[in-house]
Amino acid sequence: MKIVFLGVGEAFDENLPNNSGLVISEKTNLMLDCGFTVPPQMWKFNPDKDFLDAIYISHQHADHFFGLPGILLRMWEGGRERDLTVICQKSQKDSFRDFMDFAYKDFQTKFKYKINLLESKEKEDIEFQDLKLSFEKTVHSGENLAVKINDGKSVIVYGGDGSPIAGSDFYKNLDLLILETYLHDKEIIGHSSIVSAISFAENNDVKCLTLTHINRDFRKNDLPGIKDKIKSEKVKIIIPEPLDEYNL
Repeated sequence: MKIVFLGVGEAFDENLPNNSGLVISEKTNLMLDCGFTVPPQMWKFNPDKDFLDAIYISHQHADHFFGLPGILLRMWEGGRERDLTVICQKSQKDSFRDFMDFAYKDFQTKFKYKINLLESKEKEDIEFQDLKLSFEKTVHSGENLAVKINDGKSVIVYGGDGSPIAGSDFYKNLDLLILETYLHDKEIIGHSSIVSAISFAENNDVKCLTLTHINRDFRKNDLPGIKDKIKSEKVKIIIPEPLDEYNL
């Protein structure tokens, strides 16, 4: 299993695409979130209309799902016929058709492929092809579900947005933890910081921590001066750039 970091930016970063990943396992290509600046990244990496098997949406904030219409319409335009699965929470599942019509009125009726909507819920696993998906809420302004992805060999958690719930066992012994870390050491309700994320990863015996969704001004002005100091003796730490890859 490997992850491609399609985007690593926060919502309004003019330089970096929205936070998004692509999990590639032996049998499955799963996109993690699809914000409004993500689709071109997907097409740069692989423009094949049939490449994606599923898309996971962590929560209903635009920088995590407003790219969906473009992704889906390009698949239709390219002639896709095989099913696609979208995994999301109930609120998004219930409003999906209206959302698509708002973006591209009545185009869904033209699709030659079926979109299967699966509801993500805490404490209810989803078995999808060779992957087992589990979900847990984070502390965020919107109802966000982190997703744990297990292919039987490695385990990844993609946090989406927000900080993990303290004391949770959900993050124990991960091979890779992808967390949004908005600022360096300043805690903002609904977001992790770099310092708190490192401490959390160390306490949960995480092998590798990826820092994403970093505040645009901090990343541009301050991060270069302290990047070499962001380290841990217990956890490998990565600050990826768009289209970087990490193999597990």
